[in-house]
Amino acid sequence: MYRYFIQPQLNTVTNSLIGYELLMKGHTDSGWRPPEKFSDIPAQTLADVLVATTEKLALKIPSVSVNLNRTQLLDPAVNTALIKAQNFLRPVKLVIELTEEQCDRNITLAQLEPQIQRYLARGMELSLDDVDSGDNDVSHVHTLLPYASELKFALQNFAAGLEDPRLHERVIYWRDVAQRHNLRFILEGIEDTHDDAVADGMQIDLRQGYFYGKPHLLKLKADDPIQ
Repeated sequence: MYRYFIQPQLNTVTNSLIGYELLMKGHTDSGWRPPEKFSDIPAQTLADVLVATTEKLALKIPSVSVNLNRTQLLDPAVNTALIKAQNFLRPVKLVIELTEEQCDRNITLAQLEPQIQRYLARGMELSLDDVDSGDNDVSHVHTLLPYASELKFALQNFAAGLEDPRLHERVIYWRDVAQRHNLRFILEGIEDTHDDAVADGMQIDLRQGYFYGKPHLLKLKADDPIQ
């Protein structure tokens, strides 16, 4: 069984909710757990759960974000579900957070570009997730920048905290890349008042993390387990 958990994304300057990220988890003997790889989720299952979830969402917010890797983005069943989901959500905007996994490395921009253009033509947006993590450095993502509306930097992908000068520098670098390309920049993984204060000093308005709200289960059935 798979379900989406939702986590708020905030503009801390206006103190307003800008959207929710949908985080997929599977139910195991140990409770709800994220999949080790997005590619472990059958495409039709992802499609069915996404459509059922967006049918239930009656949220007066600007956007709902969903994670996809490049392999899933090219899957016909997933694409059909995304378009259907956007129709359910309208006028709420569906944002595709494009992640990267080992299985994606041979997928080219030439393969991705036609499908990305179909999303954009339907009013959906592309977010480049986990920038500066793994292979997702600027040389790898720069070809997608013209299609993107958003960059996300995930602090939880790094062992160091925001007080580390090297991490601080990387966050500022990506904040500035986003500004130069007129993109939103979301700092993800804010966990406490210290992170919140440092982000204030870095003039980063858009944030996500446990400090603002933990992901919580969006039930599709009354008997969906809480734990």
